[in-house]
Amino acid sequence: MITKLTKIASIALLFAMLFSCSDDENPVTDDDYVPIPVSPVVLDMDAFPFDTLSEYNFFEGEIKDQEPVLGVIPYKPISNLFTDYAKKKRFVWMPSDVQATYVADNELIEFPVGTLLIKTFYYNNVQPANNTRIIETRLMLKKADDWYFADYVWNDEQTEATFSLTGSFTNVDFLENGVAKSTNYRIPSSVECFTCHKQGTNSVPIGVKPQNLNSLFGYTDGSQNQLQKLVDEGYLEDNLPTTINTVVDWSDATQPIDLRVRSYIDINCAHCHSELSHCDYRPVRFAFDESADETNLGVCVDPDTEIVGMVNIVTPSLKERSVMYYRINTTAEEFRMPLLGRTIIHEEAVTLIGQWIDGLTTECD
Repeated sequence: MITKLTKIASIALLFAMLFSCSDDENPVTDDDYVPIPVSPVVLDMDAFPFDTLSEYNFFEGEIKDQEPVLGVIPYKPISNLFTDYAKKKRFVWMPSDVQATYVADNELIEFPVGTLLIKTFYYNNVQPANNTRIIETRLMLKKADDWYFADYVWNDEQTEATFSLTGSFTNVDFLENGVAKSTNYRIPSSVECFTCHKQGTNSVPIGVKPQNLNSLFGYTDGSQNQLQKLVDEGYLEDNLPTTINTVVDWSDATQPIDLRVRSYIDINCAHCHSELSHCDYRPVRFAFDESADETNLGVCVDPDTEIVGMVNIVTPSLKERSVMYYRINTTAEEFRMPLLGRTIIHEEAVTLIGQWIDGLTTECD
């Protein structure tokens, strides 16, 4: 596999060879030199995290426009994780001459040391000015021993974001599809970051799996499959299988409802309901590659949390007697699911999962 640096250097060498064929009447000069493009991103592993977001030089122009510089590649999971209706922009950057590796469809891409994952949370149609407001930009840096967190909270002027992992709240009033909504948005602490990203004693990313990225994305130079884009950029080793077991967009009503539910639950819940994760003691396993088995989704499974009126985690044809439906449809901290990252109800997901439960015909013993 040709790496980013080797690929660019090969092009430069080709130019040099062409010019070297000139005769004495057309000698090669300094003007013929083709410089090798270098990403302007700044990263000092020992100094991480920097005090401000702008110090990394991820974006060109006004930082609030989030226009990535060379080497900062945007990406988007097929199904999004819900965070109080916040919009998100995601990017990945890697040092030169290193590559990530495909492991399995359902496994996290194996990223090299020095990889940065960048995720900005923002709202459109913020009231009363009906403008865009960026709330935070989260980073995950891969070091030799673990992934490390940094969070940057944006100022009111939207000109800079400052490092903070203490956790805080900020009120946002906004319109979502023309409907007025309000959230006391939670900016996470380091402990809360670890809770969601926990795998044993280490931290891991959540969404960067082939099953979640095997889709088209509209880049500035055209639409392309996201995994192939990473290969072409030299970020990902060219060892992808010919077929990938892929999730669906949970909001796509043309897809089968069971796939939509499994895809939603995978991206929103599986990072806690997996082995060595925060809720691995619960009797469910929500990862997409495991949820084809209805038992792993909680169908006819006795709940381990006592809630008055509930029968099973998922009680077929009776959403009102299902713990899953109850927990996604409440904001009570002691019951809501997910525990973190949500303070208001995701109404569209509640409707979807309610329809799925009511349509189940499985008979419980």
